[in-house]
Amino acid sequence: MRKFLSSLFLLFWGVIFTSYAQQIIPRDLVLHLTTAPDNPRNTEGSFITLKDGRILFIYSRFENSSSDHAPARLMGRFSSDGGKTWTKEDQLIIEREGDMNVMSSSLLRLKNGDIALLYLQKNSMDDCIPKMRFSRDECKTWSDPVTVITDRSGYFVVNNDRIIQLKSGRILVPTSLHKTKDTPYSNSGQLRCYYSDDNGKTWKSGERVPAHDTLITQEPGVVELADGRIMMLIRASGGRQYQSYSSDGGITWSIAVPSGLKSPLSPASVKRVPGKKDLLAVNNNNGQAGPGYFKAKRTPLTIHLSKDHGQTWERVTDIENDPEETYAYTAIHFEGPYVLFAYYVKPDNEPGFSTKITRFQVTDLYKKQH
Repeated sequence: MRKFLSSLFLLFWGVIFTSYAQQIIPRDLVLHLTTAPDNPRNTEGSFITLKDGRILFIYSRFENSSSDHAPARLMGRFSSDGGKTWTKEDQLIIEREGDMNVMSSSLLRLKNGDIALLYLQKNSMDDCIPKMRFSRDECKTWSDPVTVITDRSGYFVVNNDRIIQLKSGRILVPTSLHKTKDTPYSNSGQLRCYYSDDNGKTWKSGERVPAHDTLITQEPGVVELADGRIMMLIRASGGRQYQSYSSDGGITWSIAVPSGLKSPLSPASVKRVPGKKDLLAVNNNNGQAGPGYFKAKRTPLTIHLSKDHGQTWERVTDIENDPEETYAYTAIHFEGPYVLFAYYVKPDNEPGFSTKITRFQVTDLYKKQH
């Protein structure tokens, strides 16, 4: 009976993914950060292109456990050929400085030429705060950390590859607050952006993003649109990514509403295509609603494009679509004619979380496939 049900399950997913797989775009798997018994998780990374042409990828390397709260450090790999090949050994970037760990890196080249590195410093379930360091020598050395959130304390989540700098120079960090010392943990986070108008030296809080009380909201990501507004994509429980807009640089927001991106309770990532107004998003394209974290499958991992500021989305292709694996926490990086995607991979029958980096030609994403 168990074998029959398993076969039925695979047949069900196979029917779904047959339609997804009709559009096939060439891709290259350029790096796979596999796991080991003492290193069961490699996840939540971000890219930066250095002035000498190399690409640096920084990710969270966990030790002895795949838990979000296990010991972890930030490690780096380099590519000298546009992301085609990568160094074989890790380079330590940030030591484990939190009582639990450091994790979830975001890299950003600032308009003044410095490189900003944001990450979470996790000390307890009451104390997880984003920190930002700066490098003026292309990631050889880093400044002392600046605490981004000083007006509140608690357990804040900032996903990897999330920070942006607006045309105005303002830096935005999208956050989700889930617990304080005086409140129990809540699956639904309080979403807001923290912003800096002085290149990350000091920070202020934006207002909370409004959402319906029955909706679980988590792990926001932001992108500046061609018309100057900011769009926020929100991990939510309604079977879709939710979205909100800001017209004042991320301080106030419209009420969160369903987007055109189907999604379980799982994060999506979004960036502007360089030189275009188009948005590129990566999400789990299955639309299973509900409060559970892993009850809804985080598969397939799908690329979508929007040419109307996120009002509608066109499915382009799947990056991954194995029904016996899950994928999430994607970093997106445009490099010349290519776009790189880094994301975690979790096989159903294995305990660990590895990271894959795949590479697509940007022009291929705009070709109609038959």
